This record gives sequence, structure tokens and C-alpha cells, in this order.
Amino acid sequence: MPHPPLPSTQSAVFAIEAMAARHGRQVSTGHDIGRDRTFAGLVGADGGGDELSAIPHEALVEIAGRPEVTVRLFVHDEAVVTVDEIPFDVPRDSVPAFLNSVWSGLVHLRQRAFPPSCTLIVTVPGEPSYREAVTLLNLTPWLAEMSRRPTT
Repeated sequence: MPHPPLPSTQSAVFAIEAMAARHGRQVSTGHDIGRDRTFAGLVGADGGGDELSAIPHEALVEIAGRPEVTVRLFVHDEAVVTVDEIPFDVPRDSVPAFLNSVWSGLVHLRQRAFPPSCTLIVTVPGEPSYREAVTLLNLTPWLAEMSRRPTT
């Protein structure tokens, strides 16, 4: 099932705040508005697209609780969701579903003995799984709780 479109940064912030409230989490949001404050303005992107002709708007959403979650929303429908220091590139429209999966327990740590590797996997229903490598330096107590026996 496709996710409802989030056409602007502000609509994405509202959707993230609603999902966090649904899971009983506190949210703190910082906004960067204007070409002098956003990445789009720094690279000199001007005119052309509908969204770029408007005032650029980026946001950083910090969500309290365990695991630590931050969401960085960029101008071009891009988002980086960081779960316990592990960053995931997620399309802006999929961020609320991604967060729901994290807080609903649809996340696990896959370990392999040979070749040695560890991967954090977030399963979002109706989408391919999001996977990111985890090193021993990134292993936090929350991630360590999820670890399973190594498989080959």
C-alpha cells in the first residue's frame, strides 16, 4: 500500500509528530528556512523546480526515547533517519511508516560469523527492507539487546 504523499517539509514534520505521539514519544523540532540556512541554498540551486522556487525549508526532528531517533528532512523529498547512531536514507513519504516499524519492533540485527558482519534491518510493510551495516564501534546497549546468535 503506498504511503500518503508528504509534499512539503512541514507536512512531513506534522506526520512525524503524529506518529511519535501515537507511540508516546516527545518531539523537538528545529527548522532551517531560507536559502542562507539550507543545504539547497548553499549549493546555489535556484529556480527551475516548483519546490526550489519557493523558500527552501529543512528540519531536524529529535525524538526522545529508546532507541534514540533523529530525522533530518531536506528540500528534495530526501530524509536521513538516524536510529541509535545508524543513519538510513529514507524517502520523505516513507518516514512515518519507517518510524512506526522501528517503534513496533519490526527491526532486528542480523549477525554473520563468516564473513563477519552485522546489519541492522528495518522491515517496513509493503516496501523493501532498509539495511545498514553496524560496526562494533556503533554497538549501543539497545542494539546489543537485539543481537542474535551468529548464523552462517
